[in-house]
Amino acid sequence: MPPRLTVYFIVEPTAYEVMACYLAASLREQFGKTVALVGYCPAPKLPLVRADVRALLAKCDCDLRGFAVDGRFTPPYPHGNKLLATLEPRDSEFSCFMDSDVLCIRPNLVENIVKPGHVTLSKAASMNWAPQTIWDQIYATCGMELPTERFRLMKQKRGRERIPYFSSGLFSFPEQHRSPDGRSFPQVWMDIAQTIDADPEIPHKRPYLDQMSMPLAIRAAGLDWNILPDEQHFILGGRARGEPLPTDRDIFTLHYRRWEVLREVGQVRTARTYLEKHTGTRRIPWAETAPADAPQD
Repeated sequence: MPPRLTVYFIVEPTAYEVMACYLAASLREQFGKTVALVGYCPAPKLPLVRADVRALLAKCDCDLRGFAVDGRFTPPYPHGNKLLATLEPRDSEFSCFMDSDVLCIRPNLVENIVKPGHVTLSKAASMNWAPQTIWDQIYATCGMELPTERFRLMKQKRGRERIPYFSSGLFSFPEQHRSPDGRSFPQVWMDIAQTIDADPEIPHKRPYLDQMSMPLAIRAAGLDWNILPDEQHFILGGRARGEPLPTDRDIFTLHYRRWEVLREVGQVRTARTYLEKHTGTRRIPWAETAPADAPQD
């Protein structure tokens, strides 16, 4: 039997609620019933989720749940919703977060995206928002030593290898793991993020706090990182925007960021086909043009 896995994501009006429907349908298409699905919405916005979205998620056998946001980040931090959703209780062996602007396009197995004792995730596409010296400050603030590992980021073709930096757009972790002091990975991640957030000398905490805290949280929790092949989290856009999908690679998961980017690589029809197959509805026209506050990977 494959490990029990819950895939969870953000369902937030307006843009993320429609993308979540396409994501849920694509997960059902590629993983079948081997995964549980949960969509999370900030509690104040939960009543605003449209009735048709609720119906589509229900047809995908996806639970819709709220989570508290008030006072948990100061100033408010919308990208922190994934940290807050990660803290919510789930009863599966593993949980996997996916950004709402993700589409699964190839049959997949739970075993491909989880590993005991590890947080499974991909390298970030790039890190252009700060020099590498920022990591000295971040690790010092948390009382931790820099990791010894170095690698090139996903979209980095040349140049020096970097201090580990990961995308938070797709990651999985073992729910029952506890750190030496008894905390879960979500609790450690939140604590590390809050420690970094409280240091006024560290720049660029908005919107990058989730990703700058991730590698520290993995190690502080007593876990290691398991780096996915790019094909399991293929990030579109950036300098490569406009390029067709490679035909010599088996790509499982697209992180498209914006609907027009998905259209540029010829996958809108794919998304609609999955939605129609699993819900009976082919498109949600009112929301396809809604602006997306896409995470910056």
